[in-house]
Amino acid sequence: MNEEIKLAESADPGTLIQKYSSAVYRVAYSYTGNRHDAEDIMQEVFLRYLKKLRSFSSPEHEKAWFLRVAVNCSKSFHSSAWRRKIIPIEDCGDLAGDDEPNGSQLPVFEAVMSLPPKQRLCVHLYYYEDLSIKEISETSGMPESTVKSHLFRARAALEQKLKGDYHVK
Repeated sequence: MNEEIKLAESADPGTLIQKYSSAVYRVAYSYTGNRHDAEDIMQEVFLRYLKKLRSFSSPEHEKAWFLRVAVNCSKSFHSSAWRRKIIPIEDCGDLAGDDEPNGSQLPVFEAVMSLPPKQRLCVHLYYYEDLSIKEISETSGMPESTVKSHLFRARAALEQKLKGDYHVK
């Protein structure tokens, strides 16, 4: 108990935001596929944190909380009425900018981003955030068997999409 209080007291909000901003952004981007929407979701996650500062029992608990809130905000974003009524900027012709981070022209990135959102999320959390299937299940709210299915299907789809791009030596 005292350890939890010490951790909460020593955790500067600015430090935590800086520490987890890239992970939260990557989760949101992998779910939305859009830089601007990912930035909005990232902002929402940190606003939720700042509105009610939480105490965490461990660094793993901190990371899990931020990733879980990022997943929840991404899901909420996809189901929001506002999102259903907007016109994507890509459909506005010359106004559309480069929506992908540097180096995103790689075939692997494009293949991953073409996956359905839930598969993309599982791939991101497994390969980029180094979460186990159990941790992905807890973070995303999906059963472990569903996470395994999404990873299996995503790997199969990626293999098909990348078949001609890379040759195994």
